[in-house]
Amino acid sequence: MKKVCVLLSGGMDSAVLLQHHIHNGDQVRAIAFDYGQRHSCELDRAEMLAASKGVDFVIADVSCMAELLPGSSQTDKNVAVPEGKYDEDSMKATVVPNRNMIMLSIAIGHAIAHKCDAVSYAAHGGDHAIYPDCRPEFADAVNACAQLCDWHKVELIRPFINITKADICQKGNELGVDFARTWSCYQGEDLHCGRCGTCVERREAFYLAGVADPTAYGPSSPTVEQMIQNDWHLPKD
Repeated sequence: MKKVCVLLSGGMDSAVLLQHHIHNGDQVRAIAFDYGQRHSCELDRAEMLAASKGVDFVIADVSCMAELLPGSSQTDKNVAVPEGKYDEDSMKATVVPNRNMIMLSIAIGHAIAHKCDAVSYAAHGGDHAIYPDCRPEFADAVNACAQLCDWHKVELIRPFINITKADICQKGNELGVDFARTWSCYQGEDLHCGRCGTCVERREAFYLAGVADPTAYGPSSPTVEQMIQNDWHLPKD
């Protein structure tokens, strides 16, 4: 059993991560980040998930990041949220510069203050091909720093680094995660748009895992058949 601080965004991956550590018998606390994101409704989902598990939870207010780090569709309303499958250019529009370095640094400090053994985040095997601050070599470097920054050493762990989002979905289904409580959409409106890159990834994960998708999508959301026709990553067979 470890004392673990989980980065809990309110999305499906971090919800499964939270349940993974609880299932393993770890002593868990959770931290989320208000970084001025367009989809700040994810913070309500994170709080709901933590409360449902009786987990100590805190939101770190780093909303100044939106002003300090402009140019991302996640924090700048002048930048459109890309729709459809991610390619290199559309992916770049969603990157908040150095976001994970900032968040992990704060989470490590929080974990040190609470004498945790580890910080855990839900980077997975599909992320590092998209986001530079999800690459294994990045996380290895942050982990090395975590061993040096204080007398109390904290390990950075990534239980999902070698599996896909569909695998995480399947695992969450087996663990009884209530995916209806999670949030993915970068638009941050009342319903998931079903069109932005992260909605497409969410829908693909349920599709490939063979798990029923409980998400309420907006009226302009394409059907799975239309997504396949548009070549939005979903398999054609």
